[in-house]
Amino acid sequence: MNLRWIPFVFCLIIGCSESADTKKHRFLLKGNEELADQHEEMALQYFNEALKFDSCFADAHNNLGTLYFRQLEYDKAIQSYSNALLCKPDFQLAYFNRANTFYESKKPEQALKDIQEVLKTAPDTLPAIFLQGLIYTQLQQYPEAEKSFKRILTLDSANTEALANLGTVLYYRADYSAARFHLNKALSLKPEEADAYNTLSLVALAENDFTGALTQIDKALTLRSNNAFYKNNKGYIFLKMNSPDKALPYIDESIVLDPYNAYAYRNKGIYYLNKNDGGNAIRMFEKAISLDANTEQVYGYLAESYALNKQLDKACDAQARSREHKEKATSKVIVSCK
Repeated sequence: MNLRWIPFVFCLIIGCSESADTKKHRFLLKGNEELADQHEEMALQYFNEALKFDSCFADAHNNLGTLYFRQLEYDKAIQSYSNALLCKPDFQLAYFNRANTFYESKKPEQALKDIQEVLKTAPDTLPAIFLQGLIYTQLQQYPEAEKSFKRILTLDSANTEALANLGTVLYYRADYSAARFHLNKALSLKPEEADAYNTLSLVALAENDFTGALTQIDKALTLRSNNAFYKNNKGYIFLKMNSPDKALPYIDESIVLDPYNAYAYRNKGIYYLNKNDGGNAIRMFEKAISLDANTEQVYGYLAESYALNKQLDKACDAQARSREHKEKATSKVIVSCK
């Protein structure tokens, strides 16, 4: 699923005192300006110049983390935010930014610790509560995620992103009626809320309403024609309709647009499984797991693929992992195991 990303905030220094710190602040400001203009190489130079004047300049470490985050260098970003926090242990923005980076790099346990640190001192901060909801969703702790998004709505009842994400969580909880209610409410307030159409398509699909699912996902794609998640979901709908050849182009386009979406590889694995190509199916499912070990239903499909390839021991191992992840049974009977 595509869950709405929180805009990344980096520190802007409003002013500085007349002191020996003037130069480091000047380099910081120049770095911020270059980063805002997407001149990342120049921004990197300026931030590093600022750190030459003060190796424990927390704002420079924080903004350097922002630069690395934009480059998808998540490990470097996390290290930079950690450096900022070593220099300034109460730096709430660095906690928020590191939490967001942990979330994006599929490390929700660490993300949750950081965002809870932010919420200790700023319990009503909407971006922090929102990120908390996304983290709980990634952890598949759906009751907690639901509480987070409902908390936002007590503070801002017209927050369409919270409504859309609450609808997504309710979809995951199989409360389809409540999901539809909140998603449609989001659309009544903001008709261009594409994520709401995307989730409505999945609700329809869960109820075997294939026509409705295609109608809703096409509305989402009309608003965001190059959204990798929406393309992948349209491919998934065709897979569920037993039309794998229609599904494949959308799944492939999704992978080109976002090569880190585990669900696209899972869905391509399902395509190969439908074609009785166990080897390629295994390759796709293992790729999905390498990107996100909590990808839904992937272990059951992997077990089917190993069974198709007569790799019965591996099929049994995958089936055991499917049970550990409390996956729903797939449509086929998987191998019997001791």
